[in-house]
Parts: sequence; structure tokens; C-alpha cells
Amino acid sequence: MSRTRSPLAGVVGALVVVEAVSGVLQGYYTPLYTDIGRFLGVNDAHLNWPEAAQLLLSAIVVPLLARLGDMIGHRRVLLLSLAVTALATWGLAFSPNFWLYTVVFAIQGFYVVWLPMNVSIIHIRARQFPNTAELTRKGAGLITAALQAGAIIGALTAGQLATVFVDQLWITLAVPAVLVTVAFFVVWWKVPDTGVRTGGTLDGKGTALLSLSLMALTGGLALVRLDGITVWVVGMVLVGAALMWWFIRVEGRTEEPLIDMRLIARPTVWPVMLTAGLFGVSVLGAQVPLSTFAGTDPAEVGYGLGLDAASRSILIGSYVISLLVGATIFAVFAKRWVPRHVLLVAAVMVAAGYLSLIPLHDTLAQVLACMVVAGLGSGALVAALPATAAAAAPPHQTGVATGLTNTTKTLGGAFASAFFALALAHGVDAEATTAASLTGYQVVWGICGVTAIAAVVALFTVPKAAFTNADPEAHGLAADAGVAVPEGDAR
Repeated sequence: MSRTRSPLAGVVGALVVVEAVSGVLQGYYTPLYTDIGRFLGVNDAHLNWPEAAQLLLSAIVVPLLARLGDMIGHRRVLLLSLAVTALATWGLAFSPNFWLYTVVFAIQGFYVVWLPMNVSIIHIRARQFPNTAELTRKGAGLITAALQAGAIIGALTAGQLATVFVDQLWITLAVPAVLVTVAFFVVWWKVPDTGVRTGGTLDGKGTALLSLSLMALTGGLALVRLDGITVWVVGMVLVGAALMWWFIRVEGRTEEPLIDMRLIARPTVWPVMLTAGLFGVSVLGAQVPLSTFAGTDPAEVGYGLGLDAASRSILIGSYVISLLVGATIFAVFAKRWVPRHVLLVAAVMVAAGYLSLIPLHDTLAQVLACMVVAGLGSGALVAALPATAAAAAPPHQTGVATGLTNTTKTLGGAFASAFFALALAHGVDAEATTAASLTGYQVVWGICGVTAIAAVVALFTVPKAAFTNADPEAHGLAADAGVAVPEGDAR
């Protein structure tokens, strides 16, 4: 390696550790959900609530901390998020009840900001070299590969450890806590501060409104589980919707908004964001149901696969590998075929995989085949949506647009997780079994399939300019060319 690259290589090496740990966190818990539910004494349906809480917090944390990183330094924010995640992950290992587990699992969601912070650090460090773009791409590629490898290793390792420490779940759950702690000190010792600060302000009002809106909406869904549809449920949902409307108006008038609503309103961008939100339903919201169904004992309730943690980890690992393969295939085929066609095929594969699960879920081979099909399509969409959003946005807003695909995808997964918890709990005698209902699982798979079909429809509405590198402004596709901005939002 040349002398000019050696300093950057050291920083990238440290950040590879961070992203590998991030991947472990994303893959580690999925094979363990059945064991965690039994340990905490809750029904399988309840395990969707921690996932929903974490996704909701992630949707707020990413844009907020990303902005804070620009203001006070990306290394500082990375260390802060590592410290918070480490404390939360240790809390998971020793949580004595479900509600504390839910809280600390949500807080663990601070790890979602690691990737944007790491890419920012790499880009700023690369500026001192003449081949900035090349070094940034290579560095980002390495840490992304580490993320994917970590997810696969995490899923496989968790299942094996759970079979070794059968009656000591805390030992299995302590492993990722140790890894996050190690990652914190790696950054502390090996990643110097770039010294770059942009200044600016945080959108405090927008953050507060978005947070309150999401809490009200999900709180209303949570009350349905306790008391059914009541006046309190309707009231909370209406309050959440009103706060969301207020948030949209405020963001349209803010110079430095938490979420740029004017960008989303562009006719080239909103279909991509809608697709990301719909896609989040399956790729994020369906992880817990997949794991708990695989762990459900058919001898007890007549459905499920009855897999132990080790076997579940192989199923989850196979799904994650199919995601990786799908992302790789997309990169190859997008160069030869029209990108729109590749995206449409990917969304159809997701729909086909989940809808096929409704009748085909009796054997491991059936479930694995369906999940691999869905995984291949999902992997292609994971790789394609940020690039599509970047091409759809004006050149000076490509970074914001790619970040928004993650935010909308996370929101889609958050609301799906909350709704799936209700669906899985429907018709279940909590005193007789900890398993979720088969009807609930079929509803989950059906929703995942239908939202994928809706994503196909959304992709058909994207103007052709959104799939090219041409500036959409040159095609007359400004925000006011067919999409109205809420009244009072004009500057």
C-alpha cells in the first residue's frame, strides 16, 4: 500500500471493527427471540414491541445524530452512540422483566447512526488525498462488507451459543455487549478526530413533534392489545396524526429541517420514499415473526417448525446470505438491464416469497425456499433504493435523499412491527400457550406480500428521470411540478 493511503487504511480498519459489531447486533438476536420470550415469560406476539420501539427510536436518532455529527464532530457522536449502545446491550443481558428489556432494546437502536458516522469520517479523512472519491468508495465498501459479514456471523454464533448455555441465557446475551465495548475502545484509541465542524442548529421543534407523533400513534396501537378499540385508542391515533400533520407543516418552513419535506414532495422522489416505507414492512417488521414461527413447537399447537436456537440460526443465516446475494446480483444486472425493470422484478420476488408462505409453511424446506426468494428480492432493493433516491434528487441533495430512504424504511418497519404484534396476539389464549396464532402469522405474511405489490405500483409511478443520473430539474420535475406543498409552507 502506498504511503498516502496508509493513514486512511488504519482508520478504515478500526471502523471495519465497528461495522462488524453493528452487523452482529443486527443478526444476533433474531434466532434467540423464542428463548428470550420463554425466559421473560411473554407470548411470542409481545416480542414485536421491542423491535417496534427500537425502529421508532432509530427513525428519530439517525437524522438527529447525523446533524449533530456535522456540528460537533463525527468521532464524538460515534463514541457517544457506542457508549449508549454498550450500556443498553449490557442491560439486555441482565434485564429481569419484559418492560425493562423493551426499554433497553429500544435504546440499543443508537447503533443505527454508526454507518453514516463512519462513512463521514472516511470521506473527511480522504479529502487530504487526491483520489478522494476512490478512497471513500473503497472504505465504504469495506465497512459495508464487514456489516454484512457480521450479521451472518452473529446469527450463526447466537444459535450455537444458546445451545451450549441453555439455562444461562445471560451469558449468550453478554457476548454482543462485550463486542460493543471493544468497538468503543477501538474507536477511542485508533480513530483521531478530523477536526471538521460545520456548525448550524438542530431542529428541536421538528424532533419534538416527530417524537410525540410517533409515540402517540404506536401508543394507540399498544392500547388496542390491552383493551381493544376504545375512545382512548382513537384519541391517541388522532392526536398522533394531528402532530404528524403539524410536523410536516413545520418542516416545510424550517431552513435546516430534521426531514426535508420539500425534497420528499418532488415527483421523482416521493414514489421512491413510499417504496422504501413499504419495503420496510417486510425487511424490518417481519424478522421477529420469522424467528418465533421457526421456534414454535408443532407438537404443542399444530404449526411451526420446532427448531432449536442452533437450527433457527441456520435458517436466519441463510436468509441474510440471500440478502447479500440479492444485493450483488442487482449490481451486476443493473449494468445490463433497465434499472426500473430490475427493481420491479426484485419487488415481485419479495411479494412472491411472502405470499407463498401462507400455504407453504409446513416444513423447513418450504419456509427456507420462500425466505430465500424473498431475501434475494429484498437484497436487491436494499442495494437499489439509496442509489435510486440519489439519482432522483437534485445533485446538491443526494446525501439527504439517500438518508431519507433509511428513515422511511425504518418507519415502515416500526409501524409494521407494532401492527404485527396485534395480529399475532389475536385469538391466542395467553394462559394456555406462549405461541402466537397461525392466523396471525398468515396475516403477517399476507401484509408483507401486499405491501411488496404496492411497492411495484409505486415504482411504476416514478418518472424515468429518477432512474438516471440526469438532474431531475432538467426534466421539469421540480417539487411544484405536480405535487402540492401544504399551504403556508412556501418560503
